[in-house]
Amino acid sequence: MEGRRSALRTAVVWDALLEMLRDRNLAVGAQRPLQVIDLGGGTGGLAVRVAELGHHVVVVDPSPDALASLERRAAEASVSASVRGVVGDAATLLDVVQPASADVVICHGVLEVVDDPALALTSAATALVEGGCLSVLAAQRSAAVFTRAITGHLAEARALLQQHETASGNPGSVPRRFSPDELHQLLASAHFTVTEMRGVRVFTDHIASTMVESQPGASEELRALEAAVATDPDFMAMATQLHLLATRR
Repeated sequence: MEGRRSALRTAVVWDALLEMLRDRNLAVGAQRPLQVIDLGGGTGGLAVRVAELGHHVVVVDPSPDALASLERRAAEASVSASVRGVVGDAATLLDVVQPASADVVICHGVLEVVDDPALALTSAATALVEGGCLSVLAAQRSAAVFTRAITGHLAEARALLQQHETASGNPGSVPRRFSPDELHQLLASAHFTVTEMRGVRVFTDHIASTMVESQPGASEELRALEAAVATDPDFMAMATQLHLLATRR
């Protein structure tokens, strides 16, 4: 059941990323694979899926253990020739990849934990060719406040509501959470133009797993519901994560 839950959480992001890859492939010419950097890509769950589409992926991650798992996952999927793992992070990205070498940079779950989100995005922009595409997935503050409030953790909810971390502040042991405006400002400062924004896990994280698992067809209905509200501004604030697609100016 956990695999099904995970698929529900990532379906909206994967569908949007897939469309972006197709559009970018058409823009550069479908005769060649895209050059993709997956920053903080860990064990390669996303990178291998991208490689299976025929693209070349470099996974940059600080964990050698995660990259070892990536290597095994790529071998099992028969895409080892298209996936390469290198030890690094957002701060050292340009030490391990060349400037203007990527068509696409994937930056999922990174801005919450790096020392300097602005630097991470600037490095991603430098690694991209002009007109290259960026996919950012980041935790949203309003949903964290909502979740804590409805579960009775009212003091925590209020503390999160009052927490306005600077974009370059050190999150310490607590991951950052962002508002849509903060993410837009960070991307604009790094010379990106946001083309799309989606709310991710609008309902999935607020519904008990037992309810979904006990009702026939509920998983499919929930996936359809998530897709239907992903770009609806009336539901955006409830989303656990925000997914933004952007192009480098």
